[in-house]
Amino acid sequence: MSDRPLKLLLVDQDPIFRLGLRVALEAMPNIEVVSEAPTDTAALQILAELAQINPNQVDLVILELGNSRSIDSQQQGLQLCQQLKATYPTLPTLLLSAIPDAGLIMAARAAGVRGYCPKGTPISQLVTVIEAVAAGNSYWLTETVNPEITSSVAAVTPRLPLAKWRQNLHLSSVNYIDHALQEVTAQLQTPGLPILDRAILAGKRRELLASRWLLNQVLILPQEKQQPTLTSSVAKSLPIVPPPIPTISASDSQQTSTSPPLLSPRALQTNLFAACINKLQFPLNNVSDSILEIDIFREAKKRELLYLILQKLAQQLDALRNAQITANQLVELQPVILHDLWQAVITDFFGKFSRVQVGKRNLEIVTVLLQNPGVVQTAILNKIPLGLELFSYLLLQTDLRVEHHTYPAGSSEANFHAEMLLENLIIQVANAVVQPLLNYLADIEEIKQDFYVKSLMSTRELERFRNDLSWKYRLNNYVTEAKAIFESRYELLVFAPRGIAQISIYAPRNDELAQLSGVPLVVTLGLEFRDAIAPRLQSLLSVLGSGIVFVLTQIIGRGLGLIGRGIIQGIGSVSFDKNFKRDSERPK
Repeated sequence: MSDRPLKLLLVDQDPIFRLGLRVALEAMPNIEVVSEAPTDTAALQILAELAQINPNQVDLVILELGNSRSIDSQQQGLQLCQQLKATYPTLPTLLLSAIPDAGLIMAARAAGVRGYCPKGTPISQLVTVIEAVAAGNSYWLTETVNPEITSSVAAVTPRLPLAKWRQNLHLSSVNYIDHALQEVTAQLQTPGLPILDRAILAGKRRELLASRWLLNQVLILPQEKQQPTLTSSVAKSLPIVPPPIPTISASDSQQTSTSPPLLSPRALQTNLFAACINKLQFPLNNVSDSILEIDIFREAKKRELLYLILQKLAQQLDALRNAQITANQLVELQPVILHDLWQAVITDFFGKFSRVQVGKRNLEIVTVLLQNPGVVQTAILNKIPLGLELFSYLLLQTDLRVEHHTYPAGSSEANFHAEMLLENLIIQVANAVVQPLLNYLADIEEIKQDFYVKSLMSTRELERFRNDLSWKYRLNNYVTEAKAIFESRYELLVFAPRGIAQISIYAPRNDELAQLSGVPLVVTLGLEFRDAIAPRLQSLLSVLGSGIVFVLTQIIGRGLGLIGRGIIQGIGSVSFDKNFKRDSERPK
């Protein structure tokens, strides 16, 4: 094999899995993913287009047999294997599948597939398999034609019944612990978690990690520890993406070394993107205090849009990295990066040549949505906070300065804050993609059927949603943004286990405060006046309130009490006198 990188084509129906696989593989220096396809038809079309440019444009096809559940889908996957073998006889294919059925794997082998690897295989082991199959060898679970790689890719097969029982017990126990660990880690990532709850969850997390380590020491045989094993159920949910950086609580950070690991910028990008991909599995309903443009989309469309933004952003970062830009150039390029990202996402998400009928006109959707980029740039893209710091961290591996602290590149604290900035960026870009759709093509029936949530399809609910957004922009321009500048903070949108949440981070914004004018300046002056007068007014009201209470209770209250007591005593005396007279007048 030459020094040029291996060029791969990924075929899988799951866009999240494809993104995770692509990000993980492209972190390797000798691998390049030239394209990806969700269906067999798209894969054949991509191969035909690439073959016209260069017959050796693809070295290996990695595919999944449909969605791993539908029999029809599996049959279509087998037909794709046969077509690839017939059309491109020298192009090897590798089956990366969650299907454990031996009969189906044998059918794939008969259809021309050169190897099989289960989803959940560690990335280092998978790369070894990819290189072997691309070089002309075969790999089928424990079988490899090339004996040199047998020891590195062979699966562990217990030879004794007791060993098999121990392995099964180990896998089931680890799966249980990993499931609990995943839940605790997700809870730790909840914004605004109370300190006591965070400390309790951090303790549970340490206990689970210790239990897993002890379990590995007790139940794994010595010969098994020397060989790579398959990942657990946690990795199966995102099989070949490096594990995300866990949330570090205050109690954990005191026991964690502050020296950052030695990571390349591409590796930093891989870790952050993998964490975001994991969080895309969370619910995407809006639990923040503000209405969002993407609220009008169904959850599946939201997830698809966010995934596409991650994909396009990864491609842009790779292009910038290859161009070897400097920090000074990055300052000038930041608005261009966001604009190009927005434009590329709109083009791919809606389809470059997609059309809708508006009255008597047949309009291209992308052309309409891209006709006024200045509005989107001003209203949303230019207001994405700390974008320059995030790009510099990902491209140049600079230290990350957030919330008045500087965190070393690659440290857990830097990755934690960079992950929040990345999540906010892709959510805001998604809002920017939807905004022109709501401005120009909101009430088109085809658009409603394809994208909208059912509860917002009616014209009345749609107009109410657009009016709420319009008032949100007015409030942000005149009040909310000015208040945030005066309070030295940024509002970020992040992925939480319960949905898209909003958090605040500290940020010095003195320059922006000095540039305020008009209504926003009046708002800040009003806030300052309220802060200045509120303690004095509160003290005055407290004194007046105490005086009123004293008058009501000590003077008026006591007076009323004495009068009431006198009336009651008078009524009692009159009643006693009458009864006494009646008794005295009776004949003896």
